[in-house]
Amino acid sequence: MDERLLAAYLATDYRVRLARGGWASIRIGAPLPAALAALTGARPWGFLTAWNPGSSPCPRQHNRQAQRALLAALRELPGTVAIRAGIGVGPDIDGSWREASLFVTGPAVPALDALARRFGQNAYVHGRDASAPALLRRMDNLIDVSGQSPG
Repeated sequence: MDERLLAAYLATDYRVRLARGGWASIRIGAPLPAALAALTGARPWGFLTAWNPGSSPCPRQHNRQAQRALLAALRELPGTVAIRAGIGVGPDIDGSWREASLFVTGPAVPALDALARRFGQNAYVHGRDASAPALLRRMDNLIDVSGQSPG
């Protein structure tokens, strides 16, 4: 992953739809907001998508089919406790880079790694529990990034 793409991932606003309306935003390097912390507690969580594998734009129909398959796969994982709709809003100037996403509570990193690989993703966001900082999991080297883009 090049530095420009890494910087874009780190600057993205990872939004989760709340049950009673509105959104809660996840930021890399910060603990979950209170509304999401109440959902996860001491359980691990992840925020991932099946849209635009390899960060290459795909037709909307392809992305929607892939996202439905990801939702089905998350529902089948034994550790899944809850799934919420989300959206990743990229840092581009006009705000046009948006990807439907899913916030899941329960599955551990190995299960999320497998799904990210299966759906061709460069990275996903996760945390070990509600109080731990959100981490960007790079799939090219399986390293977790917790802060601002280097350089």
